[in-house]
Amino acid sequence: MLKRFRNVIIGNPRDIHDASVYHRISLIAFLAWVGLGVDGLSSSCYGPEEAFRVLQHHPYLSLFVGLATVLTIFVISSSYTQIIRLFPSGGGGYLVASKLLSPTIGVVSGSALLIDYVMTITLSVASGTDALFSFLPAAWLSFKLPFAITGVLALTVLNMRGVKESVMTLLPIFLVFVATHLSMILYVLVSHGIEFTAVASKTATELSSSVATLGLLGTFALIFKAYSMGAGTYTGIEAVSNAIPMLRDPKVETATHTMRYMAISLSVLVLGLLVAYAFYGVRPVEGKTLNAVLFQAICSSWGQWGMAIVILLLLSEALILFIAAQTGFLDGPRVLANMALDKWFPARFALLSDRLVTQNGLLMMGLVSLIMMLISRGSVHFLVILYSINVFITFTLSQLGMVRHWWSVRHSSEQWRSGITINGIGLVLTSFILISVVVVKFSHGGWLTLAITGGLIALAMSIKHHYVYTENLLSRLDDHVLAAISEMKTADNSGPEKCNTYNPEARTAVVLVNGFTGLGLHTVYNILKIFGDTFHNYAFVQIGVIDAGRFKGIEEVDQLRHYTEDDVQNYVDLMRWYGYYAEGFISIGIDVVEEIEALIPKILKRFPNSTFFGGQLVFPHETLFTRVLHNYTIFTVQRRLYHRGIPMVILPISTEFPVGQKKQALKLH
Repeated sequence: MLKRFRNVIIGNPRDIHDASVYHRISLIAFLAWVGLGVDGLSSSCYGPEEAFRVLQHHPYLSLFVGLATVLTIFVISSSYTQIIRLFPSGGGGYLVASKLLSPTIGVVSGSALLIDYVMTITLSVASGTDALFSFLPAAWLSFKLPFAITGVLALTVLNMRGVKESVMTLLPIFLVFVATHLSMILYVLVSHGIEFTAVASKTATELSSSVATLGLLGTFALIFKAYSMGAGTYTGIEAVSNAIPMLRDPKVETATHTMRYMAISLSVLVLGLLVAYAFYGVRPVEGKTLNAVLFQAICSSWGQWGMAIVILLLLSEALILFIAAQTGFLDGPRVLANMALDKWFPARFALLSDRLVTQNGLLMMGLVSLIMMLISRGSVHFLVILYSINVFITFTLSQLGMVRHWWSVRHSSEQWRSGITINGIGLVLTSFILISVVVVKFSHGGWLTLAITGGLIALAMSIKHHYVYTENLLSRLDDHVLAAISEMKTADNSGPEKCNTYNPEARTAVVLVNGFTGLGLHTVYNILKIFGDTFHNYAFVQIGVIDAGRFKGIEEVDQLRHYTEDDVQNYVDLMRWYGYYAEGFISIGIDVVEEIEALIPKILKRFPNSTFFGGQLVFPHETLFTRVLHNYTIFTVQRRLYHRGIPMVILPISTEFPVGQKKQALKLH
């Protein structure tokens, strides 16, 4: 019943071996624009307003801010298009910094991006909730925080169903927002078309007046302050480069089209709104957004229809702000998975669910967003202070990495001049905005964002250190055992002995392995040491796990199958060398335990008198990391077999055995 309920909520499992599944769940450019561009477009609800408010009595200077903003959008999007082409498998700012600068700088970029996506989810839901409750009676305000929490939970569950399903569900809201806002901007431009000459004259006059009042340097400072305060406008541009694996083939072309859609639509909305503010002389009104003041001014003479249109516009803004969290849910788990594959975070964050999404990452993003929502109590004012700093850390490091790349290939690439120009301009712009945002927001709470990011970086470093320590332990097993086997094979000039023939009634040791490694070989060694010649047959079982790094297409699955078959065959050849009958069993899937359970009937049919074995590394010192970072899958398998009445022995594998004892035990006869 629980499984059926889960399938109703999340959906039925998908078949990883179905070649068409990759096509069905991938996003075309238009849907990618909807899912990944919603964060950027939603920023038009507050980015232009933040910039315009700085100008106060110099509204026509907003035209310069708008043009600078559009230039920045296209520079950043062009630079990320180059990143997409250089890293067609995805990874975005994290991969760029890791590969082109250093892994340490990469973890800084990735951690900053993760915090930014958590803040995207929290702030989007909180601001959308504020906007929605502005339509409701004041008596309902006590339900605002529970509603925001419910919103985060609902979006988490929606994304657990799948990327495409979540995007298709939110598509109508996105289209209504784009259609209504573009219609308003088009109306403003058409109805005021004859005034452009007058606007140009007013802008020139206001610029001269500002220079006379503030001085040339003061005027530039005012424009640049407004420009930097609208920095939230650029968040979300990087999303496409992180999400390439979820796009339709050809992925690079799809990503390029998506980036173009995002840049054009965001530029039109931002510049259009800033121009409209100037045309209508919009001024801040207590309790209203500038967009609300603008739309009411536009529709004031339209009667009841005008009021209905204003409500539709503001409602679409409220909903688009709410679903802007979608970008965080799409890209946050992807960044987390990429970092987990590089051992900066627990490997479980790279695993896929049966709906073929990184479910652990989704749950983590949702959980941390809920914690932030509770801590801030849904205060948009507090969350805005923490927001937008981190994305510019990633922007700046990405631009720096690309500049370094173009400089390093200047002798071999004809495109290096244009590439370094675009990324160089991007580096200057993003560095300036980063410094400005940090200076402006630091004392107001921005320091907290930097502190949280620093803490996450420190945690990632500690996790990486533990994984390196574990790899060193395992490498001892690999080096010692493989050396011993090599010596034994070299000493045996007679070649392989004739192996025993298949006897289904004989006792069989079924050994669960994970690659042809020292851990697996030590498990075999312990079986031989403890049980001697008790077992006539040996069967080796290995599961090839399709994680976020492998989930790119049927070719990667076939490649994984070949690797898995080769590993198992090495064990089979080794045991046959020493005179035992051996076979291998493999399976490819997303869950090791379930795949092993599915293989058991086949194994028992072939070898009815079987005992299962598995090895577990024993750490010299038990720590929090050894308990948390390792899932001890072998114990879960043992419990499953126990309930089916199948015997299984888990053998402790230590790295402390002297090499001489290993060689002694590996003499099989």
